[in-house]
Amino acid sequence: MAADSGAFTNEDSESGEEEGKHVKPFTPEKAKEIIMSLQQPAIFCNMVFDWPAQHWTAKHLSEVLQGKQIRFRMGTKRTDTAPQFETTCSYVEATLEEFLTWNCDRSSISGPFRDYDHSKFWAYADYKYFVSLFEDKTDIFQDVMWSDFGFPGRNGQESTLWIGSMGAHTPCHLDTYGCNLVFQVQGRKRWHLFPPEDTPFLYPTRIPYEESSVFSKINVVNPDLKRFPQFWKARRHMVTLSPGQVLFVPRHWWHYVESIDPVTVSINSWIELVEETSHEVNCRYLNGAVSAFFDHYGTSKVVETQALSTDGEYVIKEELNVHNHVEVAQTSSHSLTLGTVKHEAASPFGPDLVPVIPGSQEPPSERGGMFESDGEDFVGKNGKRFGKLHYTKRQRMMSESENAVVEQIASNSTVAPSQTFISTDDLLDCLVNPQVTRIVAQLLIQGRSLRL
Repeated sequence: MAADSGAFTNEDSESGEEEGKHVKPFTPEKAKEIIMSLQQPAIFCNMVFDWPAQHWTAKHLSEVLQGKQIRFRMGTKRTDTAPQFETTCSYVEATLEEFLTWNCDRSSISGPFRDYDHSKFWAYADYKYFVSLFEDKTDIFQDVMWSDFGFPGRNGQESTLWIGSMGAHTPCHLDTYGCNLVFQVQGRKRWHLFPPEDTPFLYPTRIPYEESSVFSKINVVNPDLKRFPQFWKARRHMVTLSPGQVLFVPRHWWHYVESIDPVTVSINSWIELVEETSHEVNCRYLNGAVSAFFDHYGTSKVVETQALSTDGEYVIKEELNVHNHVEVAQTSSHSLTLGTVKHEAASPFGPDLVPVIPGSQEPPSERGGMFESDGEDFVGKNGKRFGKLHYTKRQRMMSESENAVVEQIASNSTVAPSQTFISTDDLLDCLVNPQVTRIVAQLLIQGRSLRL
């Protein structure tokens, strides 16, 4: 009896050890906390090993989709300095099976890729929304479990699929909303990322126009520094994303993404960053900013200021010495105490959350793909920032919920090009600004009522 009992205990112990190897490093709550607070790109490891979608190779998907026609964007494997915007590419309607055949350089003369020499072109099925791609196979949505990152109910229905051949890429751009989670399924992709404050050095443009994206005029893997001399100041963060890893891209970070293996498959979801806001949180941010302003411009001058309490009332505080902390009068039980916001939380980084740092993390000799520039020639030494940015009034007027960091045009000509005329970019930014849309709608309603 004792021997049997001992045997059972050993087996149970081995089972427990096996289960321990498959425990995710972050709870959904902790993962979401990281995502909502982290201000730099990072890679989550060991978070998707139990996702059914980890088996979604291009071959597997070709069987699931059973001959469904997909639109592929075709680009050339050229190395000139002009970006290959989507509007300059051609397109092919083909099945995944036909794509895989062409990608193995076995395409027939009569196939949909017959006009595209595999040695000279790449193909990219990008921005494929699950709801359209799998409209008759909705059960497959459950194979993607973003709930593990703290977003209950979010799955493939809120996701996008990307399938490409070697060299396929998206031009450098930023997304004007939310942050981005990218799950690498098959093959590897190299990401070139730049922080929002480097926007003036990336020469943003709204042409080609896309509602949710702002593009850079620069081909960041082969930049024309004569035409775009400020680009060398941009701090490039580069990382290669491998299968089983999830990349977190913070809001408004610029990124250029290229496939460096024969076939790549990725799944992403854009996360809105509005669910955590509230009146109290907004007041805390506002008052924290005021306090930080006082700390920055420390002086003994006596000033009069207004502080906004959480009940929406303005409380006048006279004879405040700016060296002291500002306090909101106790007008309600929810009043806030002001002071410089301090973040003392321990760093979340470790073996399962790897930060993406400035510069290349790989020696040039070990990098594959169609481009061999390691990016170090075009960033400041050791990722150093150069100069202080002075943004124009136009940028400050942009709605924070939309393109607040999109078209930052530096007014100091020693930092970035100045803008003294109204361009098409300005017009497009104005038209898509939600504040402008609201005002125009009000004017249209008023005009209609006057005519009636």
